[in-house]
Amino acid sequence: MGAGAYALWGVFPLYFPLLEPAGPFEILAHRVLWSTVVMVGLVVVLRRTAAVRAVLASRRTLALLVVASLTISVNWATFIYGVNSGHVLETSLGYFVNPLVTVLMGVLVLGERLRRAQWAALALAGVAVVVLTVDYGRLPFVAVLLALSFGTYGLVKKTADVGAVESLAVETVLLVPFAGAYVVWLGATGAAVFATEGPGQVALFAGLGIITALPLLLFGGAATRVPMVVLGLLQYLAPTFQFVLALVWFGEDMPATRWIGFVLVWCALAVFTGEMVTQGRRQARLTARATTAS
Repeated sequence: MGAGAYALWGVFPLYFPLLEPAGPFEILAHRVLWSTVVMVGLVVVLRRTAAVRAVLASRRTLALLVVASLTISVNWATFIYGVNSGHVLETSLGYFVNPLVTVLMGVLVLGERLRRAQWAALALAGVAVVVLTVDYGRLPFVAVLLALSFGTYGLVKKTADVGAVESLAVETVLLVPFAGAYVVWLGATGAAVFATEGPGQVALFAGLGIITALPLLLFGGAATRVPMVVLGLLQYLAPTFQFVLALVWFGEDMPATRWIGFVLVWCALAVFTGEMVTQGRRQARLTARATTAS
C-alpha cells in the first residue's frame, strides 16, 4: 500500500496534461471540487462524521486546517503548472528536497536540534540549489515552492493532529467557495474548457477526485502497518518516478550542470537517510534494553 501510494503520486505528471487545453487554475479549481465530492463521500461511508464535527468545533484545529488548505492549494497549483509547462524535473527536485526542508522547518519553527549528519545533508542541499540556480539562470522556483508549501503543509498537519480523511475533507470544503466561484466565472466569460472537449474530458476532470483520494487511502493504510522509517524511505519513490518520466517520457533536457545539482541532492538524501536509519536502530536498541531492564 505504501509503495502503491507513492507510485501513484509519482505518475501524476502523466495525468494533468490530459486535461489540456485547460489552464492550471481551472484544473486546480476542479481538483478541489471533485476531491470534495469524493472526500465527503468517504467521510460518510467510513463513518467519520463525528470526527469531522469535532474538528469543526475546535477553533484551534479549524484555524490550522485553514492554513493547511491554503498551503496545499499552493502546492497543487504549483505542481500542475510545473507539469503542464514542461518543468517535471523541477517538480521531482521539489519532492526530493522536501524531507530536508521539513527538517529545516523543525529547527526554525519548532526549535528542534539537528545532529551533525543532518546539518551536512542540509549544507549539501544548499550547494545543490546554488548549482541548479546557475544552471537554470534563475532560482528553480517550482521546486522551491513545492518543497516549501508541502513542508509547511506537513508541519501544520502534524500540529493539527487530525486523521487524513477528515483533514482533507475539511481542507477541500474550505476551498470550495473559491474554486466554485472561479469555475462559475470561467463559464460566464466563456473561458471554461471543462465539458467542451467531449465526455472523455469530463470523465478525466471527475477523476481528479479519485486520484487525490486513492493514494491518500493507501498511504493511510500503510502508515498503520509499517514503521515510519520504511515510509520515510518509500517517499523517494514519487520524485524518482517523476524524474524518470521527465527524462524518458517528456524528454526534458539534462545538461551536465543539472546532473551535478541532482547528484548533490541525492548525496544529501543519502547522508540524511543513512543517519535516520542509524538513529532509528539505535533508539530501538535503547528501548529494547530499557524494556528488558524493567
